[in-house]
Amino acid sequence: MRDAECTVFLQWALPRLDRHWPGYRKVRRIVCKRLGRRQRALGLAGLDAYRARLLEHEEEWAELDALCGIPISCFYRDRGVFDALEREVLPELGEAAAPRGSLEAWSAGCACGEEPYTLAMLWAVRLQARHSRLALRIVATDVDEQLLARAREGVFSPSSLKELPDDLRAAGFERVDGRWRVREPLRRVEFLRQDLRETMPRGPFDLILCRNVLLTYYAPPLRERLIERVVERLRPGGALVVGIHESLPAWVRGTEAWPGARAVYRRTLAA
Repeated sequence: MRDAECTVFLQWALPRLDRHWPGYRKVRRIVCKRLGRRQRALGLAGLDAYRARLLEHEEEWAELDALCGIPISCFYRDRGVFDALEREVLPELGEAAAPRGSLEAWSAGCACGEEPYTLAMLWAVRLQARHSRLALRIVATDVDEQLLARAREGVFSPSSLKELPDDLRAAGFERVDGRWRVREPLRRVEFLRQDLRETMPRGPFDLILCRNVLLTYYAPPLRERLIERVVERLRPGGALVVGIHESLPAWVRGTEAWPGARAVYRRTLAA
């Protein structure tokens, strides 16, 4: 499949799925490879034939939508974000949550679990001692059940850990047949299959990580509705983390940039 041909197809199809073509520009080859496999499975000659199938068979749009998920992740992805969480955000959230005895976090679009497990390790190794009476509860959601099954298994290749600091790696993993398995005490993440377009955890949460999901891959009208629903699930004073190349639209009510923390926003007390 030629790149130009696939690009034209995606520019036609993605808006019909409420997805945002510019967000796919750099990762389009992932989707194009999946499209090629889908065509072959259906015995179709090319994208023109696949377009015709979409127009004739409404149920095929759901199959195409499933091909458009982008599960790119690794442990400690975007080091500066996790450094800011450790230094600026989590200590303040921990102090506010102390009377409740539990700090509630949600990882949206968690893929294979690298993000929520990173958060669990960061808390256990570097922050738990300062908040000894405070438990961290993490809910992680994704639409892809196959990815969630891998997340629950908690076994990863060495390449997934290349950005992870040594102390977190040592405390968080054990070696198993050349791969790395998350240690049992850190695997108490609640993984749920949810499509953000249809349902979200009820919350409220002290911390929500919604990075490189809504603000990158969904079309603006849908993005606007969903990001407001995400913010509504934050406690006043809570933190929303987005991707480092994303920014929260200025019209989102009751939020402000978190000082000293890139890509982190606070839900204001006045919200």
